[in-house]
Amino acid sequence: MSDIVSRRAAAGGIRLHYLRSNIGSTSGGSGLPLLLLHGWPEWSHAWRPVMTRLAGRFDMVAPDFRGFGRSQKTSPQPAEDATPAILAADIVALADRLGLARFGIVSHDMGSMVAQAIARQHPGRVAGLYFFNCVYAGIGARFAQPSHLGEIWYQQFHQKPWAAALVGSSRKACRIYLQAFLTHWSHRKDTFDGELEAWVDNFMRPGNLQGGFNWYRSVHAARMAMIEGRAEPLPPIGIRTRVLWGAHDPVLKACWTDRLHEHFGELQLDLAPDAGHFVHMECPELAAQDIARFFRNGHDCEVAISAEKGRVKRYATAGLQSIVERWR
Repeated sequence: MSDIVSRRAAAGGIRLHYLRSNIGSTSGGSGLPLLLLHGWPEWSHAWRPVMTRLAGRFDMVAPDFRGFGRSQKTSPQPAEDATPAILAADIVALADRLGLARFGIVSHDMGSMVAQAIARQHPGRVAGLYFFNCVYAGIGARFAQPSHLGEIWYQQFHQKPWAAALVGSSRKACRIYLQAFLTHWSHRKDTFDGELEAWVDNFMRPGNLQGGFNWYRSVHAARMAMIEGRAEPLPPIGIRTRVLWGAHDPVLKACWTDRLHEHFGELQLDLAPDAGHFVHMECPELAAQDIARFFRNGHDCEVAISAEKGRVKRYATAGLQSIVERWR
């Protein structure tokens, strides 16, 4: 098996950085390609704990979205060029460049919106969808209910033209800002104790703060349409889907899983009882084992759909309510 390697590729007219592990591996597994899509405040590095534990089973590619990590900074100034559709096109172009015709997707936070865009645009290429705490249309107006406004203030702040300059005005300011999110959103408060300086290093790189903040400018209109009930209804995604949601997430609340079954036709849902927002960082062993189980080392993923269909549907209707009520 190979180590995790850092690489760059021209894809879709820009240069994207990505981490890759077990390229074309058949040792201990089928080598099914998995695209690992990060959230904010993250970049490809956030997937290292999972990638290390899945070594030898999958061909894993963890890209930095445009504006993040070591990928190209397409808009060093405030811009709206990082919508889910644009980022999805970037990722599909990278998959094409790497020769990945069919792949599973593992995603978290903002990456989940990109994964959904890929699934809708290229359903035949997606072998399965795996989500940690994700954003989806069923959250609706609850995202901006009065009791939750104190959790989402940053999404407006990030759209201010001076926000990146303020947060990046010093290393200390950047550390204070990032630590506030990493600690508050984690159930296990020591999760990032050994990682904080790496986070500061990354976001102090030129353009990385603005690159991340541009996501919030880019999705603002869609988010407001969702909150105000103006979003165009879309049919459920029919691809086999697994969701493992941290039970103690203060920003993407576990009780908001109650409508997932309306938006994903082949749903398996569970809560991670010892995690908050960053399940893959707080509980990497659990996360890796569950990813491996879901994708069943590649080939079994394709034949398990019909066998699991009845159980998943029963779970989505009968078992979901008790889970949601427990964490309400």
